[in-house]
Order: sequence, then structure tokens, then C-alpha cells
Amino acid sequence: MKLSRRQLLAASTVAGASLAVPGVAVAAPNLVRRDRAALPSGIASADVTPNSAVVWSRADRPGRLVVQLTSHGRFDKAVCLRGPKTDAADDFTARLPLRGLRPGQRYDYRLGFEDENGRIGQTLDGSFSTPGRNRPVSFVFTGDTAGQGYGINPELGGMIAYKTMHDTRPDFFLHSGDNIYADGPIQAELKVADGTVWKNVVTEEVSKVAETLAEYRGRYKYNLLDENVRSLYADVPLVAQWDDHETLNNWYPGEILTDDRYAEKRVDVLAARAKKAFLEYLPMEHVGGRDRIYRKVSHGPLLDVFCLDMRTFRGANPVPSTVGPVAMLGAEQAAWLVREVAASRATWKVIASDMPLGVLVPDGNLIEAVANGLPGAPGGREHEIAWVLSQFKKRKVRNAIWLTADVHYAAAHHYDPSRAAFTDFDPFWEIVAGPINAGTFGPNALDSTFGPEVVWSKAADFPSQSPASGNQFFGHTRIDPRTGVFTVSVRNLFGTVLWTKDLTPARP
Repeated sequence: MKLSRRQLLAASTVAGASLAVPGVAVAAPNLVRRDRAALPSGIASADVTPNSAVVWSRADRPGRLVVQLTSHGRFDKAVCLRGPKTDAADDFTARLPLRGLRPGQRYDYRLGFEDENGRIGQTLDGSFSTPGRNRPVSFVFTGDTAGQGYGINPELGGMIAYKTMHDTRPDFFLHSGDNIYADGPIQAELKVADGTVWKNVVTEEVSKVAETLAEYRGRYKYNLLDENVRSLYADVPLVAQWDDHETLNNWYPGEILTDDRYAEKRVDVLAARAKKAFLEYLPMEHVGGRDRIYRKVSHGPLLDVFCLDMRTFRGANPVPSTVGPVAMLGAEQAAWLVREVAASRATWKVIASDMPLGVLVPDGNLIEAVANGLPGAPGGREHEIAWVLSQFKKRKVRNAIWLTADVHYAAAHHYDPSRAAFTDFDPFWEIVAGPINAGTFGPNALDSTFGPEVVWSKAADFPSQSPASGNQFFGHTRIDPRTGVFTVSVRNLFGTVLWTKDLTPARP
């Protein structure tokens, strides 16, 4: 089959593009001109599976996303696909799902925006690789970007931990939440407790707590000013989750604020604006509805990643002594998690949790995370997690590992029923990473309900320690296709391996 460029452009759809046609030559990209669209926030790919991916960019004016995709390493043999139109209603962001990709294949892509006259403005190039059989899988994971007033420091070289992660050449990057700190103003200078001064690039949108849609969007645009972030996003597929700071600290549905910094006190109104900005700027495959954040991202026979949403469906933050169940995942998401993990045929099942299970995370006199800090039987949000863990055991789930962030220090926890008050589960590991460009804290107390043991941890030397100290943490994993061994390590700002563990898969 031979298609002209015009025929192929017309054949692609706004909802998604199938690549079940051979490559065709396309015209070289137009030179950047002031009267044509620029790409001020770079490009990204996301949620890459053996047969699909999502690509994303943002223009500075209305236009239609145009994607050139090649598996030949040559754009003169690229397939050209026309994506959706974008305008101010989406802040000029656009994403295009790609279908019909080949497993185990490197793809290069070139993104630009076309105006109403068919003229393409600035273009940028990126790449991703689809997972395939008999190939190792590696990825990095962390959370907590631009928190506690620590933004883009030009004296440090910007958010250099992103470059450190990029240098490991991972197959994808799992951001475990708090991609932005919408409730944390960023000023030109920040005095640190050790007497140093942290300097920031600043923009108007980050100078106060975010309330308007424009201010939430401005937080993502701020992070994308950083060359390290843009470079990683162009070259490493993103798997994004959200937690509280994408909206505001420790929020839950239905909450009414007493914080004087906010003119809008209804958290549900703020969360709706925050979620729109999140979905505009962090591309993902929308499975089960455009606004659903929890999802499975398959990475071939070695790995399935189950991304949780511990924010949207939670109940109000309870007091520690609450005995009855309090929602964290919500019944529908909890049932989905059990069903999908039990059905997975991948060797390893990563449960990407935006909050840890056994670490006490208070919200004043209330409980923000799962653990209530009390020994004994599950209470509050622990009920839901106890059900999930018991169902994993009942359904003979093997090789599930929990990865998380949120608490601004790094740790490796091993959970075992022999140490627990609740015993109806199989032992498992939880690895905590982060922050990646924020203040470092910790360690927090552990709750004994599920029997966690701190095998290793690394925390701050003092509260809200600067990223310049090096105490910024990310996890790195590699799965060997021959043995199935899951090697996980935790590394610091400079890439130094602080802790590592080889996990041998259990037999089905």
C-alpha cells in the first residue's frame, strides 16, 4: 500500500492514530518563524506499552498537533499524523494516542503545530521504546517536585536530579505524585536553616498559592522551564500519578478551607481546576474515562504497573482512633486493583502508590495517609488496604511490590505477617523515594498493623533540607529477562547508589 502524504494525513484521527500502514516520506519541518507556533514547554511521551503510546506538546497559539513518527531513525521515512486542534480552552496543550506500534521497537517522533494554512511552526524531536520479549526493563521512580519553596535554582544548574535520572537511560519514569506544589509559593530567594540561601527562577503564577485555573497551569509551565525536566520528558516516557500538592496540602473531597491565603474556600472547586491542569500537562492513556487517573500500564511480559489514585475517592481525614472503615481508594478502585492484579500474567506487579502504607503521615490531629499510628487491628483507612492485601493472598498473587513517595525521605520497608497485628497477607516490599527537587524531611514513625520493618532509610540532616545537600532520592529498577530478578536501588542527587536489593520472583 502506498499513500500520499495528503491521504495519510486525512486518514489519521483526532482520537488516536493507528500505525498499521508502512512509512511514507514527508516534507522536512518548516523553519521556526515568529508568525508560527512555538513549543515553549517542550514535548513528552507517556504510558508506553508494547503496542501503544501517547505523545504531547504545548503551543503558544491555536493550531493542530502534527506528529511525525519513524522506526527507521530517519524522518524522511516517517509516518505523519494529524492530532487534535488546540486553543486557549486547553491552554494550547494537545496529546495524541498512538496505536498499532510494534513491540520491542525504538520510535523517534517529531512534534509541531500546524496553523489554519497548513504551515508548521517549531518542531522538537523525542524518542521512546516499546517493551518487547527477551529484553530487560528498567525504570526510575520518585516524587515531590518544587516543594517547600525550592524551585529552579540556576546556580545549581536547575533541577539536576532529573538529569541524574535521565543519565541512567531508563525505559520510563514513574512520578509518584506531587508533580507540583500548587500550595507552596516560590520566591526569588529562600533562607535555609543551615545558613545558605537558595535562589529561584520565578514567574508570576508561582508567587502565590494556586487558586485559578491559570495559576494551576502556571505551576506545570514553571517546571517545564527547566532544561533537565524537558530533556528527560522528550527522551523518557512518563507515567504520572497525582497526590495532594497538585491541588493543596492534605486535601480531601468536600473539605472547606480555613486557610486565609485562599479566597476560594471550597476544595472541590479548587480540585476541579487542579485536575484539569494536571490532565492537560501530564499526558496519560485515558482508560475507563477521560478523567480517570488510576490505570494499568503494561510493560510486556516482565512488568505491569498499577497506578493508584489515593486522592479522588478518599473520605475525610479521620482521627487516629476511628475504628470503622474510611475510604482511601474507594470501593470501585479497590475492586479494580484486586481484579487487575490477580489477572496479570506479568512476572512483576508494581503497585504505584502515591502514599506509603505503614508510615504515619499526620494532618494536624487527623490522619492523612493509611496508617493511623495505633497498634492492633486495622482502623480507618487501614481496613481498605487490609482487604486488598488479603485478596492478593486469597487469589495467589505473586511478586507484587509497592513503590511510593510523599514523605520526603527514602526507605526500604519489608512487611511480614509474622510481625503484624493483621496477618492475612503474604510478605511484600515497599520502596519509598523522593523528594526529587524539594525539601527533605523524615524519618516518620511506622505503624505495626501490617508488620513493616525498616530495612534501610536515609532522611534529612534537618527539616526542609535544601536539594543542594544531595539528599534528593530516586529509585532505579532493572528486571533481568532471563532470570526475572527485580533489582531495585535507591540513589541520591548525584546518582550514588545508597541501597540495593535483588528480588527473586516467586513461582506462580
